[in-house]
Amino acid sequence: MTDGHRSELGRPPVADVLTLGVAVAAISTSAPLIAATATPALAISFYRCLFGSAATAPWAWMRHRDEWSRLSRLELSGAGLAGLLLALHFATWISSLRYTSVASSTALVSTQPIWAALMARRAGVYIDRKVWLGITVALVGVVILTGIDFVLETQALFGDALALIGGVMSAAYVTAGERVRQTVSNPVYTTIVYAMSAAVLLIMCGVFRTPMSGFGASGWWTIVALTVGAQLLGHTLINRVLKTTSATFSSLAILLEMPGAVIVAALWLGQVPPLSIVPAVILLFVGLVMVIRGSSSEQLLELPPA
Repeated sequence: MTDGHRSELGRPPVADVLTLGVAVAAISTSAPLIAATATPALAISFYRCLFGSAATAPWAWMRHRDEWSRLSRLELSGAGLAGLLLALHFATWISSLRYTSVASSTALVSTQPIWAALMARRAGVYIDRKVWLGITVALVGVVILTGIDFVLETQALFGDALALIGGVMSAAYVTAGERVRQTVSNPVYTTIVYAMSAAVLLIMCGVFRTPMSGFGASGWWTIVALTVGAQLLGHTLINRVLKTTSATFSSLAILLEMPGAVIVAALWLGQVPPLSIVPAVILLFVGLVMVIRGSSSEQLLELPPA
């Protein structure tokens, strides 16, 4: 920035907060669904992205046909980059679960809002101390919720590193999406992103020789449920709000997936959580409120002025 002005982290509109609430509720079904099936995780990730792109493509083409011909090379490359980053997020985080505990992996991938805030700060966005404090409080809630148990073993450390990379990739994904969504409609953007992500994941499935069939009816129904819920209602709604809400706040809101997944697992799988979840959830909500209150009410986005 050369004009002496600074862009501030924006306070999200009420409609976006409600939309993120629906998105988080949908994403919260992901972990319990995956836990209830033996279908390979990479295959699930590929098919949910493939089916997600197939579901959004007709709408994007019929309602935004003219937009496709007007897409610039910069817009196409930006959406493609977001798709690549989403695929890398899926690949690294899911793979981390083979080497380290679920608690460690989940806690490390939940550092996403820190990386999103750092990326925004590097781009010249001013972030108030109250926002940083709110992010910290929310992450403390995550640590308590997961009962984090890092260990100094080579295999576990490798898994921890993969989970951390997964958090960085997720933050980069929503940061890239925030920029592209300023000029590209959500149906067109999500179609490109999901298609690109599916293509990358397909290559990864080939490299790691992941089975792509033989899942049985329950496996395919799980994939359909994940596509409708976590992919179309979850990620698509998150992409929708990126036009008017910062990547940092969107990343922070995704932290609520954890208590949401716990509730779903308790009701569906009978995995009733201990009472220690209560202070963790309170800290998560307090952190979110602190971020909202510490954000500017005048500037809605993180993008620095041109």
